[in-house]
Amino acid sequence: MTQKNKKEAGENTLYFVCPVCGGPLARRGGACVCPRGHSYDMASEGYLYLLPPNQKHAKIPGDSRQMVAARRRFLETGNYELFSDALNRLALEAVRGKKEPVVLDAGCGEGYYTARLADSLEKAGVHARIAGLDISKSAVRAAAKRYGGLEFAVGSNFHIPALSGSADCLLSVFSPLVPEEFFRVLRPGGTMILAVPGPRHLFGLKEILYEEPYENEYKDTQYEGFDFGKRVDVGGKIAIDGNDTICDLFAMTPYYWKTPEAGSERLKQVERLETEIGFGFLVYRKRQTKPDEIQDRMEKG
Repeated sequence: MTQKNKKEAGENTLYFVCPVCGGPLARRGGACVCPRGHSYDMASEGYLYLLPPNQKHAKIPGDSRQMVAARRRFLETGNYELFSDALNRLALEAVRGKKEPVVLDAGCGEGYYTARLADSLEKAGVHARIAGLDISKSAVRAAAKRYGGLEFAVGSNFHIPALSGSADCLLSVFSPLVPEEFFRVLRPGGTMILAVPGPRHLFGLKEILYEEPYENEYKDTQYEGFDFGKRVDVGGKIAIDGNDTICDLFAMTPYYWKTPEAGSERLKQVERLETEIGFGFLVYRKRQTKPDEIQDRMEKG
């Protein structure tokens, strides 16, 4: 937990705002209330539920409790630490020299990358305010329970409950990409860091799941309002022993939802998995747009 976030935890104002009217939220007892009287209870774990019914695409949106637990167990093996370390370096580049920068993890999941980033920035002498948002209540609950002092909320990347121009850096690690909303939330000159799978990420897993495994598409996409800075590819090879851990990895991938039954059954018989892993980190800078242009974008959004 960073010193800045410890301080924020004891103050009344929050990074997140009312998802209904966009007003600031202030702590009032066990609730957070905006000037118009919309009230949101602070969960005992320390997070806010800011997902209105009209923004839910399912009865229980996002990852289930079982999927969150599987992801946490796998990430704790350390196999993805190289990705977290690379993300931390890029975020530090983005906010170094800024006074108390704000970093938003849009799609924070159970908080693994969010919390490691907070610790990394603090060790580098950067007193940042870190906030994490995810549509999965189970994921946010798990994040807030373990990483007290960081700000977490349940909400949608399509309607981020944050003020326009409120973040210096926005992270999106395999979460829904909404360029227009990310543009709105970032300050002019702010940095957007996207994590995408490398061409042969988890190819060894795919060779078990599919009759004809395929490589992921490699491309650097341009987004309106952003200047592309660079792509940083990070990867290696891992060996996983034990079917339980292999299945945990499977459960945290999109393949879990679209793999034929035969492929899933094959995986249940595997006790050792050797595979390539690779993330591509795409770094963008929000253009220094004029105030009237920013207003036009917000009105269109």
